[in-house]
Amino acid sequence: MKKIALMSLVASSILMAGGFKIPETSTNAVALGAANVAHNHNNADAAYYNPAKMVFMSNENHIEADLTYIGLKKVNYEGTYTDSAHHVYASDESSQNEDFIIPTLHYVSGALGENGARVGLSIVAPGGLSKQWTKQNGQGIKTAKEFTLETIEINPTAAFKINDKFAVAVGFRILHSYAVAKGVYKGIVSQDMNGDSTDFGYNLALAYKPVSNLELGLTYRSKIEMNLDGDADLFYVASTHLNPEANYDGGVNLPLPAALNIAAAYTFSTKTTLEVVYEKTFWSAYKTLDFDYPNPYAEGVFGKAKPKDWKNTNTFRFGLTQELNDLMLMAGLVIDETPVPDHTVGFELPDTDSTAVSFGGRYKVNDKIEVGLSALYSMHEDRTVKNSSLDGEFSDGDILIISAGLGYKF
Repeated sequence: MKKIALMSLVASSILMAGGFKIPETSTNAVALGAANVAHNHNNADAAYYNPAKMVFMSNENHIEADLTYIGLKKVNYEGTYTDSAHHVYASDESSQNEDFIIPTLHYVSGALGENGARVGLSIVAPGGLSKQWTKQNGQGIKTAKEFTLETIEINPTAAFKINDKFAVAVGFRILHSYAVAKGVYKGIVSQDMNGDSTDFGYNLALAYKPVSNLELGLTYRSKIEMNLDGDADLFYVASTHLNPEANYDGGVNLPLPAALNIAAAYTFSTKTTLEVVYEKTFWSAYKTLDFDYPNPYAEGVFGKAKPKDWKNTNTFRFGLTQELNDLMLMAGLVIDETPVPDHTVGFELPDTDSTAVSFGGRYKVNDKIEVGLSALYSMHEDRTVKNSSLDGEFSDGDILIISAGLGYKF
C-alpha cells in the first residue's frame, strides 16, 4: 500500500471535530430546541443562552441542575468503498447505538450594587461526538473503530443594565476537551491515539426590550482552538522505524467554531410566547486536519495534512412557550444544515441535514422550587455520497435527547 493511502486512512480516523455541537444544555433548551435566546422565564440557564437577560430576572439567586440523556441511533451505510490504491470494496454495515448521560449546572446571582449588575456561571458540554464501526473486515472500522470527543466548558459571565430596556453581558470560556480515536486496516496500519487540552475563548450578549411584549437578543460565542496534545500507539507494517511497543507524542489543532445568534420573541395576550432564532456557525474555520509528530518517521507516515473544507451553516430555531399558572409548556422546531461537504464526508462523521422537534414542561412546586422534563428528537436525512472513497448512501442516525431539571431560588 502506498504511503499516501496510509496518510489518508489515519487522517480520516483522527478527526475530532465535526458537526458536533450540543446546543441543548438545559431542560428548557431541550424543550425549545435552544430557541431561548431572546425570552427567558426567570431561569438560571440565561447565564449560558443570553447572560444579558440576567439583569431582568427577579432579585434572587437562581440555580439549576440538569441531567440529560443523549441516545445516538446507529448509522447505516450501503455502497462501495475505494482506497487510494483504487481497490473497490462492497460495504453494507452499521455503526453502534450509543448512549450518554450529561450533567449541567447554571447559576445566576442576585443583583449586585445600585445598578443591578449580575454574575452567572454555567458548566456545560458544548460539543461532543462518538461513532463506532465494529464490523470485522468492514470499511468503517478502518477509520472509526472508536471515535470520541468529550468537552466540558466553564463559562462565568457578568451582565450590566444600561437602562430598563437594554442590557449587555460578557463572559469568559474555559474549555477542556478529551479525544480518543482508533483505526485499523487489515494488520497493515493502525493508530490508537488520545489527547486532551484546555483552551480559552469569550462570549458577548445583548438584550433589548423595545416594548413590553417584544424581546430581542443577540449572542456571540468566539471560536476556541483546541490544541490537543497526547500520545499514540502507531503501527505500519512496512516501517522498521516505528516500534509497535513504543508510545509516540503527537498533537493536532482543531476549532470549536464561533457562533452568532440573532433572536426575537413576541408574547401574546394569552401568555403565549413565540421565539425565532437565526444561528450562524462559522465551520469554515475547519479547513484542514494536520497532525504534528515530533518523531520524523511518525510524521512521514501519519502527519500529512488532509483537506476538510467545511462550510458555514445556517440553523433556524422556533420555540413556543405557554404559561398556565404554575405550569409552563414548551415546544420547539429546529432546521439544521450539515457543515460537511460531499467530497470530505466519511465514516467518522456521516453527517446530514436534520430536522428536530421538541416539547417539555416546567412545574412550579412552590416559590423556591421548580422541576422540568423535556425531550427532543432529531431526524437526520438520508445522504447519498459520491467522492474519491465512497459511492453509496448513509441512512438513519437519528438522535433522542431527554432532560430533567431542578431549579431553586434563594
